[in-house]
Amino acid sequence: MQKLCLLSDRRGQSIVEISLVTPFLLAALYVAFDFGTAFFTSHLTQNAAREAVRIAAILPDCSIFSSAPPPCITAPKVGPSGCPSADPIVQEACSRLPKLLMNAQITATLTGTVGATCRRMVTVSVSGDYTYGLYNVMALIGATNSKTLAISRSANARYELQPVTYTNACT
Repeated sequence: MQKLCLLSDRRGQSIVEISLVTPFLLAALYVAFDFGTAFFTSHLTQNAAREAVRIAAILPDCSIFSSAPPPCITAPKVGPSGCPSADPIVQEACSRLPKLLMNAQITATLTGTVGATCRRMVTVSVSGDYTYGLYNVMALIGATNSKTLAISRSANARYELQPVTYTNACT
């Protein structure tokens, strides 16, 4: 009779069920959080490229200076990983990049030649890697799969300082 009472006692069932379901629920929530963080990182990277291209569009063209020029733009300028460059374009992009973007590379390019066209353009490209945090957590249990997401964003702007006057109308 005592044995039958122990089988019908279900007081610990809820705690066992919640302890079995909780890791899967937390993993599902963490995956959604991790993808959201990656999306936000790519959004901040795009904003960094936009702000840097705004700075680049108003800098003078380095090719028109014969001596030590002020901060200017030429094609291309590449900021090394970690952003230690003294270039104002690279500094502007680096100051706005999120800390989660690793191995950041910034390239500023001025297209067109002086006097050849009315439509000179400035392009700033920013790229880097985002490491998913879930794979770092999985490394704690012995998984050796390190997944990264390559994020690459660019922005274009019309070059504002066209140092020549045009006799023909620009079309």
